[in-house]
Amino acid sequence: MPNLLQLIDWMGEDRSLAFGGLLIGALFGACAQRSRFCLRAAVVEVARGQLGAKLSIWLLAFSAAIIATQSLQLAGMFDTANVRQLSNRGSLSGALVGGLLFGAGMILARGCSSRLLVLAANGNLRALLSGLIFAVTAQASMTGILSPLRESIGAWWTISGGGARDLLALSGLGHGGGLVFGLLWLLAGAWFGARHRIGGWAWAGGIGAGVAVAFAWWFTFEMSARTFDPTPIKSLSFTGPSADVLMRVLSPPGKSLDFDLGMVPGVVLGSFLAALSKRELKLEGFQGGHAMRRYIAGAVLMGFGGMLAGGCAVGAGISGASVFALTAWITLSGMWAGASLTDWIIDRKLASPSVATMGISP
Repeated sequence: MPNLLQLIDWMGEDRSLAFGGLLIGALFGACAQRSRFCLRAAVVEVARGQLGAKLSIWLLAFSAAIIATQSLQLAGMFDTANVRQLSNRGSLSGALVGGLLFGAGMILARGCSSRLLVLAANGNLRALLSGLIFAVTAQASMTGILSPLRESIGAWWTISGGGARDLLALSGLGHGGGLVFGLLWLLAGAWFGARHRIGGWAWAGGIGAGVAVAFAWWFTFEMSARTFDPTPIKSLSFTGPSADVLMRVLSPPGKSLDFDLGMVPGVVLGSFLAALSKRELKLEGFQGGHAMRRYIAGAVLMGFGGMLAGGCAVGAGISGASVFALTAWITLSGMWAGASLTDWIIDRKLASPSVATMGISP
């Protein structure tokens, strides 16, 4: 990869990582903004028996990430041997409990962590406040006052790394089987998309968001092979990175850059430019104290749940799922269950019809 080596020679290792994160984050942010990609919206559609456009967009992103990632592995361009979601010891209890809490939180906050970041860049002040509280809670769960509780729950049921966390190895399907699995979900997403006549931006944005996940895997893998200092192989995620960016803003300058510190601002930039190009920038605030309490509670649940589970709706639900990490699939299942139950209790059973139909995503 002479071009990547030239980039490193020109910018240095840390700036190259941050620059790559910025570009990949901008791609994801623009695609997510134009397609209205949102796991919360997809879950609500399924929970209410309305299998429509939001589900199709999520399936397009989900399947595109799996197909592109498995294709990279089949082509020998990416290897999961040193990927944290597979190589490190994992927590099944953390994945399940964290997924349930995150799912409940994204219903209360009307969007997952990535969606909040995208909407904040468009002028949504509800999303901005929720995102800040999410990042603070994630940091508190990682190293602060909530870390003992996180560690305690995570220790209930653990699993060793390696083949024990690799669903493709456990099932014997291999990467070819993983590719076929992704293609089946792509067909499902395409069928729903055609049935509900989603627009061209929805198609391109959904697939583009998934491709950005695979692109991040490839980029960090290639950088890890070409940098002197150890470089984690990772893809898009917003729990730990959001906390890292927040702490970097609050800390003295001078620390080295990395992929996440480029990726998070990149998502904001990509979403902002996409909204600007379509004149969709709009300041929006809260409508009363009750709404604010709901968003704050949701952000706290997502921050703690995402850190407990080791990933958010994108970090575990798509990035981790694309490499078939067992804990990621448990987390994703927990998110669907927690979100569906919370939507049923809070927005359908207890709330009025007008409140039940409100949403953070258009």
